[in-house]
Amino acid sequence: MKAKELRDMTSAELGTKLTELKGELFNLRFQLATGQLDNPVKLRFVRKDIARVKTILNEKAKAGA
Repeated sequence: MKAKELRDMTSAELGTKLTELKGELFNLRFQLATGQLDNPVKLRFVRKDIARVKTILNEKAKAGA
């Protein structure tokens, strides 16, 4: 997901997206532990997406303050 797409979202939508990404990361880690994960690189992409969402949320919080 691109940062530009995330900046267009509201804080509530970003919070929902963050929850979804954390759930996806949990499922990927579970699959990795059980040996069912086909593409381990996907873990990296999801972690980076989580970092992007958190960064944008922090930017919005600082802009509002």
